[in-house]
Amino acid sequence: MNTLEKKYGLYTAIAMVVGVVIGSGVFFKADDVLTLTNGNLILALVAWGLGAFSMIFGSLVFAEFAHRIEKSNGIVDYTEEAYGNKAGYLVGWFNWILYFSPLTAILAWVSSMYTMILMGSDDPANSVETWIIAAVYMIGMYLINAFSPKLAGRLQVGTTLIKLIPLVLIGVVGIFSGLINGVTMSNFSAAASDIGSKSGTIASAVVATAFAYEGWIIAITINSEIKDSKKNLPKALTIGAFIVFLTYIAYFLGISGVLSTDRIVIEADNAVSIAASSMFGSIAASVLTGFVVISCLGTLNGLVLSTIRLPYSLAVRNQGPMPNVLKEINFKTKMPLKAAVFSGAVSMAYLLLWYTSINEIWGRYIGLDEIPIVMVYGLYVFLYIWYMREFRDLNMLKRFVIPICALAGSLVILYGGITNPSIGLYLLISVGILLMGLIFYRK
Repeated sequence: MNTLEKKYGLYTAIAMVVGVVIGSGVFFKADDVLTLTNGNLILALVAWGLGAFSMIFGSLVFAEFAHRIEKSNGIVDYTEEAYGNKAGYLVGWFNWILYFSPLTAILAWVSSMYTMILMGSDDPANSVETWIIAAVYMIGMYLINAFSPKLAGRLQVGTTLIKLIPLVLIGVVGIFSGLINGVTMSNFSAAASDIGSKSGTIASAVVATAFAYEGWIIAITINSEIKDSKKNLPKALTIGAFIVFLTYIAYFLGISGVLSTDRIVIEADNAVSIAASSMFGSIAASVLTGFVVISCLGTLNGLVLSTIRLPYSLAVRNQGPMPNVLKEINFKTKMPLKAAVFSGAVSMAYLLLWYTSINEIWGRYIGLDEIPIVMVYGLYVFLYIWYMREFRDLNMLKRFVIPICALAGSLVILYGGITNPSIGLYLLISVGILLMGLIFYRK
């Protein structure tokens, strides 16, 4: 039997959306957005809203896909349905080898780095202990997901709830505090007075927020394992997207209610700790770091959960390396253990590659997490166009307005990628990986 058991409910699917999107980045994006809008609170809020377009409207489009198409892996299934078997295979190969696997390695390292910060390390990013803990975190997550997938699902739900606690607390307490002490009104007044002279930087701020929203689509990799998937997955995508958006806005307003926007820009990444200490006391900074560790581990768990499914989704189509081996489902665990081992080995190779980059053994090269962004969002554009062309039974709002908004959000991210000076190298590596995948394609 090579069919995965339906074992995840609606809450796990929602936790996949929320838990993967909200990682370590959310704690440090407030100052970046304000810096790019020259400290203008109103423009920063507009940027957060525009940046959410790609996630919210994209999730609504993919919710319709999920309602109509269910096979073994969402993004592969949808591309296959739209543009044929070879296109679906290449998308699955690309997401596995050049997207999820390197992101898994980097999240393991980030989780380890914050653990070392919590322990008071002098070199949290590159000590021997950092890399050992990163390897332990990664191996541990693969073992949990391979041998106890239901525990992995509960872990995803649990870490999502835990990581929301500091965000909601800072948001609620900060908003009320700002209204009482007048900081919020002062920030809005200052923003309103010079909004006309600072609008030129909003495009860059939108790109920054759009990257903060990345990760919502990962939930569709487990569509074949979600109970009543055609009903629950669309709900998860829609509900999860709005939870993330509202959490981001509340958190951003909470920080802005405690500190002036000018100070947030000056303090940069330290603004979060300063605001938390102001609201809850000096011990809050350490507690907040602990929550960041949990947040990162939750994101790592979601990435591992998804990465394991990608080689399996190719293997059940008799595609990719060793399909007869990687599509086998273990009788006891109801999981593709060999696919998990294979994916774990690829992720560990990327962790080693990241180590060589950090230590400049062969020179410092581009971030592994940045390589696939342009092509991934380029893929979304093609799927949105196919959606509008094919789903003629939908009303005007669902068939055109929603996908056009999603398309606009994707184009913002594409613009951010195109303006990157390393775009040529990104595309060269991406195309090379795609061509490599054709070696394992069977007609």
